[in-house]
Amino acid sequence: MNSIKKQKVEPILMDTYLAIIKNSIGSKMFSNLYAKLDNKKLDITKNGNLSCAFYVSSILFLFKLVKEIHATVNGTLKDLKESGWTKIEKPRIGCVLIWRETDFGNGNLHKHIGFYIGKEKAISNNFKYGYPTRHNWKSRKVELILWYPTLKK
Repeated sequence: MNSIKKQKVEPILMDTYLAIIKNSIGSKMFSNLYAKLDNKKLDITKNGNLSCAFYVSSILFLFKLVKEIHATVNGTLKDLKESGWTKIEKPRIGCVLIWRETDFGNGNLHKHIGFYIGKEKAISNNFKYGYPTRHNWKSRKVELILWYPTLKK
């Protein structure tokens, strides 16, 4: 019987993190988040229309970069700050972007959250399609750029 040496496998955090973000493009995986409200089951992300925070926080939670999964940008932002994410001035690959509130009519103001992937591109949930897409990161006014110290290329 041949003896096989046990080798220590060390996942490369940044490469895996970026691969999952990039591979999420087009996925409906983050389109639905169900909750009970007044004893009724509701899709609080409205079939992907409001799922940017659910998308971002789910990926961050997978890598233990936040404490829990969130349905709102404000909830995600609070968790990011409590989990050690810090404000930076210029985007770095893998950072979290928070775009300013936009009025989509009827006084419905919405913030938006996503990931910066380099070369002026971001990935975030597209409310029109209900799934993550790649787009120019300056498509909306960025309010905040956050970085986690242990992420490195």
